[in-house]
Amino acid sequence: MIINEVKEELIGNIIPFWRSLKDDKHGGFYGGMGYDLETLKHSIKGGIYNSRILWFFSNAYITLKDEECLKCADHAYEFLRNKLIDKEFGGVYWSVTYDGKAEDDTKHTYNQAFAIYGLASYYGATGNKEALKIAYDLVDKIENICKDDLGYLEAFDREFKPADNEKLSENGVMASRTMNTLLHVLEAYTELYRVDKTKKVGDYIKFMLDLFADRVYNQDLRRLDVFFDMDWNSIIDLHSYGHDIEASWLVDRACEVLGDEEYTRKISKITKELARKIYSVGLDEGTSLYNECENGKVDTKKVWWVQVEAIIGFVNGYEKDPSRTDYLETARKIWDYTKEYMIDKRADGEWFNELYKDGSPIKEKEIVGPWKGPYHNGRMCLEMINRNVEF
Repeated sequence: MIINEVKEELIGNIIPFWRSLKDDKHGGFYGGMGYDLETLKHSIKGGIYNSRILWFFSNAYITLKDEECLKCADHAYEFLRNKLIDKEFGGVYWSVTYDGKAEDDTKHTYNQAFAIYGLASYYGATGNKEALKIAYDLVDKIENICKDDLGYLEAFDREFKPADNEKLSENGVMASRTMNTLLHVLEAYTELYRVDKTKKVGDYIKFMLDLFADRVYNQDLRRLDVFFDMDWNSIIDLHSYGHDIEASWLVDRACEVLGDEEYTRKISKITKELARKIYSVGLDEGTSLYNECENGKVDTKKVWWVQVEAIIGFVNGYEKDPSRTDYLETARKIWDYTKEYMIDKRADGEWFNELYKDGSPIKEKEIVGPWKGPYHNGRMCLEMINRNVEF
């Protein structure tokens, strides 16, 4: 039964692994580990990384009532508040050194969003009003500086002056706007609205849902476009399988938390199509999900976060339409694949980052790093426990 299996993985592997990376000397969590499983204690500590850890341990505490998880959440919060927040210009640094000095002082909307996400969950776990205030301060930064009439702007220097968006641009393009940043601002605001329902945040969520429906969703191709110019023109033929299946349930979650029937009807049609399309084009013999497809060429790597978002996405699709038992069967097969290939069975290991098509790990990819934390796989476990769907 999958709930028992993911709970065992969460409690027996994921939580102990990330708890062991707590840096009691300098604060936060050690920021690097290579394939050799050696902790790199002098690695940079990323803002996104720390915020995701804050989110994870806060929600692990909410679900499991494990006091050790709460202590880790407290630890991550203290580091964010004391080291990652720019006391002079506001906002969250992209990264700091191992001992908490600004390393990359640029400000990115994506990074601010994940800080809001973690802070909102921490408030939900603890009732800490200071954390809630910091979250709203960051919302004000995003809404007053990182936004224009058409949507969200992304990259800024330390003083919030516009900069190139190389951090969220890939595949040989430089994007002014990205689906990825919009998705995670929506995710952050959804969590904030869940724990503290203020009208202005609800209105911001509606604004983003309209952007997804009218600007980002490609109705002809039944997918989300990925990279855009300032006027929301797509600048590359790219289908990100992982982001589409992740969006299929995250955007549904936004509608659920918002509680607006009109938006739910409008958006649900789109999220259903996203799941259907991924099911039809993204699977490797039904057992795992490929990474993406650019200009008609499929990238056959298997990425850790893509697999777990597929599990949640297909379970979510089944919950919306119980006739789609094939979605449940596929989620089960992906979980079985994950257990066999993605979870690192070495002593003191966690999950591999990426695999080749044959299931062997890509050893050049880190086990812990600025983008590799407990957010995706931990969240999948928590979602399966809380959704309580057995298959």
